[in-house]
Amino acid sequence: MPAYWLELSVSAAPETVESISELMGRYVSGGIAIEEPYRLLDDGQVHEPIPGAAVIIRVYVPADEAGEEAMARVQEGLWHLSQILEGSIGELQQRRIAEEDWANAWKEHYHVLRLGRRTVIKPSWRDYTPQRDEVIVELDPGMAFGTGLHPTTRNCLLALEETMQPGDRVLDVGTGSGILAIAVLKLGAASVLALDVSAVAVEAAQANAAINGVADRMETQLATLEGAAGEPFFPLPPDVEVLPAEQLGAYDLVLANIIARVIGQLAPALVRATRPGGTLIASGIIEERRAEAEEPLRAAGLKIVNELIEGDWVTLVGVREAGVEPLAGGEV
Repeated sequence: MPAYWLELSVSAAPETVESISELMGRYVSGGIAIEEPYRLLDDGQVHEPIPGAAVIIRVYVPADEAGEEAMARVQEGLWHLSQILEGSIGELQQRRIAEEDWANAWKEHYHVLRLGRRTVIKPSWRDYTPQRDEVIVELDPGMAFGTGLHPTTRNCLLALEETMQPGDRVLDVGTGSGILAIAVLKLGAASVLALDVSAVAVEAAQANAAINGVADRMETQLATLEGAAGEPFFPLPPDVEVLPAEQLGAYDLVLANIIARVIGQLAPALVRATRPGGTLIASGIIEERRAEAEEPLRAAGLKIVNELIEGDWVTLVGVREAGVEPLAGGEV
């Protein structure tokens, strides 16, 4: 083990957290710590995020030649991201830390978070006594997307708390860390099929399901749904299975927290996978690209009944209209 470590940190807008975490994860092993401004609740036991405020993202690399190389790669990647997300990402900072202080340094920045009305995200090393009707999701960071910090994840949790019913069968497309799948099971769903195109995400979701005691009701696959006929589909890793919606049957609740373009491409399959009268929650949609997701969903037979907006991010809640059958090409 090295005698010293370098703490690398960057201040950024909340909507950039997952992109920066993915970038840092390419070059840095171990946890990715995310510190955001918060309000203290429940005598300081729970930290409630302040929506829209800048967050600090931290990683740790050994203070040696390999660590310096990793830092250079992260710095270069952040520069490229900042050109796309202008004004959203600050300068990369570094701090030297002795080995004896490193082991727990990143854990200091993760706290118990209350998201939605009933859902609480708890790091495994934190103590917390649940309040009445609260649902605790134990989630260790640093493994995959979905820590609960992104506005789309928070709004998905709010939406599913309002719409799901005990005993629902649920499909989660783009599960990431499994946060939504685990939450919906703890809120009373009967079962979840969780899909992701990332092998790292699938492994993380399976591990988190086991930690939360819901692995027996959560099936996780390296897979996605079939895209709309005639439309280009994003490149997939070779081991990812593409599932026709007809093969899956119809679900009471379908979750798709991805990006607008992909939701649009998957719209016919997402709606077909939702039973008539069932609910589809689509998120990860930035306002300026909303039409790319919403129009194909409506064309496939989804009636939009609610929307949740935080900053530039939109979450759509829809119901599949009875008697409307989506065709493979998205026409109805």
